[in-house]
Amino acid sequence: MKLARINIALKKIDWPLYATVCLLGILGLILIYSVALGSQVEQNYLNFKKQIVFFILSAVIVFLIAIFLDYRALVKYNTPLYILGIILLLAVLFFGKTIRGTTGWFDLGVFSFQPIEFVKIFLMVFISKFFSDKAKYINQFKYLVLSGLGVILVMMLVILQPDFGSALVLLIVWLVLILLTGIKKSHLFFLGSIFIIICLISWFFVLAPYQKERIKVFLDPSLDPLGSGYNVTQAIIAIGSGNIFGKGLTSGSQSQLRFLPESQTDFIFAVLAEELGLIGVLLLLGLWAIIFWRLINIAKKVYDNFALYLIISIGTLFFTQLIINIGGNLGLLPITGITLPFVSYGGSSLLACMIMVGLIESINVRN
Repeated sequence: MKLARINIALKKIDWPLYATVCLLGILGLILIYSVALGSQVEQNYLNFKKQIVFFILSAVIVFLIAIFLDYRALVKYNTPLYILGIILLLAVLFFGKTIRGTTGWFDLGVFSFQPIEFVKIFLMVFISKFFSDKAKYINQFKYLVLSGLGVILVMMLVILQPDFGSALVLLIVWLVLILLTGIKKSHLFFLGSIFIIICLISWFFVLAPYQKERIKVFLDPSLDPLGSGYNVTQAIIAIGSGNIFGKGLTSGSQSQLRFLPESQTDFIFAVLAEELGLIGVLLLLGLWAIIFWRLINIAKKVYDNFALYLIISIGTLFFTQLIINIGGNLGLLPITGITLPFVSYGGSSLLACMIMVGLIESINVRN
């Protein structure tokens, strides 16, 4: 009986979605290896080996989740998962490792664990359950506030790290859900006013000088071309020099000669554009187009409101991180430390993204 159920589940898996995310992961491995091979930096080789392990592990986990985990079990455990997320965010503030000014990692020796990547999943499950229960009441102000409080608490803990990029992603996911569910114009105006007030307070009383500098340099990189604007300037040079076919793997001057900082993480898109050119960029965007097409296709077939909100949340998160990362590389958006899903180096990010794909596959199998 179990073998029969497994066989049915395997037939119902959305193979185009699974194959596409694996191709993105392989593309990321190629770029990470290219940077390591060209730069001859031992840490870069170590990063490549770690990424291979996480890629294989996460690819298997997608199968296990799709076949054996009924996504509807998450409805029952949505509150415990949310509480676990809060505990992890509190713990990382006190016991976490600080990297590039952000206290957001647990150092486990062999590798580091970034809890926010998994807290994103916990929060999306939590708010998807809330909206599936209260969708018809969301035009009432108290339910709008209640949905926002759960998100704001997580955002505040993330901002304390500080990780403004992840906080922004969570905010956008929540905004998309309330817009799709239905919100009064007066409530939307109120939220907009609150957002402006928060931005003003943050600028004068919360943001550190280096964070203000990032925003100023984003508006005009020439203000500090050798300092805060250096990263963006080098990324733009790398992207522009790739032309149509690129310079070839391990042949990018900006990435291989280490002019481009964080080339395996924040600026992996610049490495792609420099070494594989416009062709590589179109390949990346084409793979992402397939992913969003499959997500829309699965969403059209679901009959469960919780599943629908969860798919929308995950799709919004992927799209937001994609736009923020590429926009930052192009100098169109501030650099926030948001990685390119499935492509950038980062075991926690890759594993969390694959778990999200596994949840979508579980929804597809059981609908």
